[in-house]
Amino acid sequence: MSDRKYILSAEAAGRKLQRMAYEIAERNTGVSSLVLAGVHENGMHIAVLLRHMLEKIGLTADLLEIQLDKRHPGAIRLSKDLPIDGQTIILVDDVANSGKTLIYALKPFLEKHPAGLQTLVLVDRAHKAFPVQADYIGLSLSTTLQEHIFVGVENGRVTGAWLE
Repeated sequence: MSDRKYILSAEAAGRKLQRMAYEIAERNTGVSSLVLAGVHENGMHIAVLLRHMLEKIGLTADLLEIQLDKRHPGAIRLSKDLPIDGQTIILVDDVANSGKTLIYALKPFLEKHPAGLQTLVLVDRAHKAFPVQADYIGLSLSTTLQEHIFVGVENGRVTGAWLE
């Protein structure tokens, strides 16, 4: 644990998420229906945390989990069938590496008619192979292609992010 190169502590990650919750509230003033769509595992954990933070500042949101194979995205499954037409969707993931997961995760929403699509990541890397830019970013970081970013989540809270 001590040999990890932490880029975000648990406290710093919490502050970043709180800041992004306020940014969501400011950007979506007047929006009647908001959906936080978390990418399976860490993205969903972050979406749940954000939902609680948004509720504390007076904004409600539905939750939806997106399941896909991040290495070889093919079939994309949503945890439930929500009416998407006219809703604002915020796609949530822990780390944006190449942008591939975010692009593929948007696919089921493009087949419907949302009012808007936004993306949120806790950590954004500078190496994009796909043309996607997150709307909400906790931390933007330039790394080498050999370095990998990991986000730890335990008991429903982000424990930190580190480089390996």
